[in-house]
Amino acid sequence: MVPVGAAQTTRALPYRNSQLPVAERVTDLLARMTREEKFWQLFMVPGDLDDPGRDYSQGIFGLQISTAPAGGTRDARAHAERINAIQRYFAERTRHGIPIIPFDEALHGLAREGATMFPQAIGLAATWDTALMGRVADAAARETRTRGIRQVLSPVVNLASDVRWGRVEETYGEDPHLASMMARAFVSRFEAAGIITTPKHFVANVGEGGRDSYPITWSPRHLEEYFFPPFKAALAAGARSVMTAYNSVDGTPATQNRWLLGETLKRDWRFGGFVVSDAAATGGATVLHMTEADTRSAAGHALGAGLDVIFQSAHEQYLPYWEAFRRGDIAGPVIDSAVSRVLKPKFQLGLFESSLVDPDTAAYWNGHASHRHLAGEAARAGMVLLRNQRNRLPLVRSIRSLAVIGTDAVEARLGGYSGPGIRKVSIFEAIRDRLGADRVRYAPGPGRLAPDFLTVPAEFLSVDGTTGVRAEYFANPRLEGTPVMVRQDRAIDFAWTITAPGPRVPLDWYSVRWTGTITGPAKGARRIGLEGNDGYRLWLDDRLVVDGWSKQSHRARLAEVNLQPGKSYRLRVEFFEPFGNGRIRLVWDHGTPDWKAEVDGAVRLARTSEVTVVVAGIEEGEFRDRARLSLPGKQEELIRAVAATGTPVVVVLVGGSAVTMSSWLELIDAVVFAWYPGEEGGNAVADVLFGEHNPSGRLPITFPISEGQLPLVYNHKPTGRGDDYVDLTGQPLFPLGFGLSYTTFEYSDLRIEPLVSNGPGPVTVSCRIRNTGSRPGHEVVQLYLKDILASVARPVMELKGF
Repeated sequence: MVPVGAAQTTRALPYRNSQLPVAERVTDLLARMTREEKFWQLFMVPGDLDDPGRDYSQGIFGLQISTAPAGGTRDARAHAERINAIQRYFAERTRHGIPIIPFDEALHGLAREGATMFPQAIGLAATWDTALMGRVADAAARETRTRGIRQVLSPVVNLASDVRWGRVEETYGEDPHLASMMARAFVSRFEAAGIITTPKHFVANVGEGGRDSYPITWSPRHLEEYFFPPFKAALAAGARSVMTAYNSVDGTPATQNRWLLGETLKRDWRFGGFVVSDAAATGGATVLHMTEADTRSAAGHALGAGLDVIFQSAHEQYLPYWEAFRRGDIAGPVIDSAVSRVLKPKFQLGLFESSLVDPDTAAYWNGHASHRHLAGEAARAGMVLLRNQRNRLPLVRSIRSLAVIGTDAVEARLGGYSGPGIRKVSIFEAIRDRLGADRVRYAPGPGRLAPDFLTVPAEFLSVDGTTGVRAEYFANPRLEGTPVMVRQDRAIDFAWTITAPGPRVPLDWYSVRWTGTITGPAKGARRIGLEGNDGYRLWLDDRLVVDGWSKQSHRARLAEVNLQPGKSYRLRVEFFEPFGNGRIRLVWDHGTPDWKAEVDGAVRLARTSEVTVVVAGIEEGEFRDRARLSLPGKQEELIRAVAATGTPVVVVLVGGSAVTMSSWLELIDAVVFAWYPGEEGGNAVADVLFGEHNPSGRLPITFPISEGQLPLVYNHKPTGRGDDYVDLTGQPLFPLGFGLSYTTFEYSDLRIEPLVSNGPGPVTVSCRIRNTGSRPGHEVVQLYLKDILASVARPVMELKGF
């Protein structure tokens, strides 16, 4: 370790002189650094100083610091104090006193305890209001900066090119122009607050089938027209960092793609900031893309291609990356260029002069009342009214009985990359506050999942008197020979999609045998079986009850049994995987909810109510893409059953992407898409339902009628024939930009000046808008263009202003 006060002797050195140009300070400090010190400036991890096994004496790029310090306090003040303590360590206990860049996630508010949670990014995009987006970014940046966090791994400027993608919620939608404008508003405010923004994931993070991090092979023209613009807008707004994607681009992993990073980003766009990998992505070339023999080689090629900073999920993962530096795999000028790009913003941010913050200021601004008010305003502005038959909405306040149905009515979900929120207001709570507890009743319904079977918990499995099962892993799919690994697994519930089951087990060529005993639960179990892919079989007391011993797709097979409460049965499960992406789960029907009873309860409540509000939601997220866009679980059965009562039904949808509605849309009166509306979301939904706010949100994505139409975006290029199917139209259920209002608007006096343009120059498009209804309201004016005669095929229409 470096002695206390070792950094004191550096105070007179040129790099310490704040009056010198940043470039001179960088050059001076760089010349004083060892290769190991340079390496650590290019390595970032989540972490703290509380693990004695981690040596930070050589410095580090930065840390993602938890809000749960040793005392257990979870608030903004404690977070700021902890970050201050860590910055003091690096200033006082390392040779050069190089401060770190504390970093975190701030997609829609800082994702930490005590921070205000605003609507999810897709909900902010649905406002189509860049000024409002800027105010939200201002507030989120204030809460972030006052804690001492100086970089956010946000925003996500990837386009939602396929709504099956689980991360659509994190984006600003499918349109390059809308996403660019929102990115500019976000980035400019954070960077003005002295926080480095990191637009991600360069360049696209969704591929065929709407699958996360799937390979892409799009042409440079397609990338330039569609995916590059939001990144260019973010960089033009001042973003000083960019994060690479996990996937490969034209066969080369994005993290080591020279054309993307070195040529396009750094040479052609003249980006002067630093490029960071996504978490653990640098080694992905080895274990996922299979283009590198080892992690050391992958690190060398990534840095050589234009990556600057290696982001890993744990400090102890540094060794193979350091080996690439230590053994000279990376040229000295490449290392120096990357370190210079990191040191530059550390000087620009003034971290060498003052890296500390006032914890009282953090406590004051985090969760400030004005921020909470703004969260509610943003939530209201993003609400999209999709259907309103017979003007069912807004509801009258004189209503005597209102049924609120659905678990999303009470959960107040915030979406991915969120903190817990400070005091979340649920939809049910807000409606009850409006009408009074005596007029509002609640039923959960079957929920979003309502599974037909559940994983057998570990406590029902045993081997030699201990919890779990004996597991034998073979390096072939035939259970032949001696196992290469024997261990005790607590339960049989595995998804080996990225890594193999163990270090000596091939990733895509193995089999497993589990043995032990299973004990019947208190109320018994009537069905037991296996869910997974490829080959599996199950024995109880040496009787084969499930036989699926052939390579097949993912499916579940359950057998009729009668497991008696407290009785033990000999258990054997066998599984083989000859291709990879192995999934296997031991399941039974014990503990599954009686969803029919829950639907019946909701129906009884609806029959005795004047109006029913069904709040339904979807399941999605990172690495949680959706093959089906219908509402999950038994929620559609719930809506149809409630609608059959004859009671008017309003559906409020919670989620971050499109939902298909064919089986129930025509049965109900109104639909409001609330997105993940933030911690004030319940109040915002109630404001819309009761007419205290006239909805003005517009869709930032296209809603298809069916998954078979996907991918479906509004700005596709002309087809060589037709758009329709033999059994369905090619048109969407709801197009991008769609949204209803409680009032009506009339457009007139369209003017284009000049009407004919023979060269470059501005063209002004204007019109008059009049509210022709009986309520005040907001309108989102949208300008779409198309090229009548082009040298190459152009989109059928493109958003160019709003």
